[in-house]
Amino acid sequence: MIAWVVAAGVALLPVLLGDRAARRLAGAAWTHRCPRAALVLWQAIGLSAGLGAVGLGLVGAVAPLAAVFPHGGHTLALQIAGGDGLEGLGPVHLLALTWSVGLMSWLLLHTARITTGTIRERHRQRLLVDVVADHSPVHDAYVLPVAEHVAYCVPGRHRRIVLSRGTLDLLAPQELQAVLAHERAHARGHHDLALLPFVALERAFPWLASVRTARQAVAVLVEMIADDHACRARGPLPLARALVRMASAGPRPGPAMPALADAGLVERLQRLLGERGQPRWVPAAAYSTAGLLVSGPMAVLVAPLVCITL
Repeated sequence: MIAWVVAAGVALLPVLLGDRAARRLAGAAWTHRCPRAALVLWQAIGLSAGLGAVGLGLVGAVAPLAAVFPHGGHTLALQIAGGDGLEGLGPVHLLALTWSVGLMSWLLLHTARITTGTIRERHRQRLLVDVVADHSPVHDAYVLPVAEHVAYCVPGRHRRIVLSRGTLDLLAPQELQAVLAHERAHARGHHDLALLPFVALERAFPWLASVRTARQAVAVLVEMIADDHACRARGPLPLARALVRMASAGPRPGPAMPALADAGLVERLQRLLGERGQPRWVPAAAYSTAGLLVSGPMAVLVAPLVCITL
């Protein structure tokens, strides 16, 4: 009995604390000094809450099938494989199982929809860029013949770094190189993949404020991570000047990576022009916390599988 209570508590804890953790992390000043560690922690909060919600239903569903956790999940798997189906589960347990299966299906459905929609949009963007833009070997980028000030990345295996003629005319050479370094960092780091699960979560649960907060925070963090790459190559001042110059740029073209001046402009400028040092223990603490958050719900889900193999 104690093992079942512990398993349920481990699965339930990240679900109960997810909203509070999201609010605390969104308001934490250290996240702008350590954007990569903060991004990992955001991912851990989202993953642990999802795994915990699914695991909680599974723990409740298989409780009558064994005296000790995790043998209930093991027993259910053997029953299904042997053709006995859901024998031994009452209405409440069936409801819990339906919750887990339904939640998992809901998340996978929206993730698949967002992924396929993003792939189609990237393909469309690449075709448009190839048709209307000229490749500049000097900048290794595609140049749109428009006066608006835009700079963005169409991510993917066949990535495109896109600038406008207006951006080339606006920026000084060092500023332009900083912008290019920023966008190349997005492409190399696959930052679109880091943002995609949070977009899917927001689509799946649009009524949850914590999900919207997470997506907005992660969008700013990936911009800051790309800023760091640009700063290491060109220093912070050229990028800061480019951000200010491009602040009046038009809307970003399509759901590619956010345009340079879109996400968290004020926070990014403050970070570029201020003190950017960080205590060494902060990333280590963030990564350790992320590991702890995910390990509990993951153990609840994996333990029955381990029992099958033993």
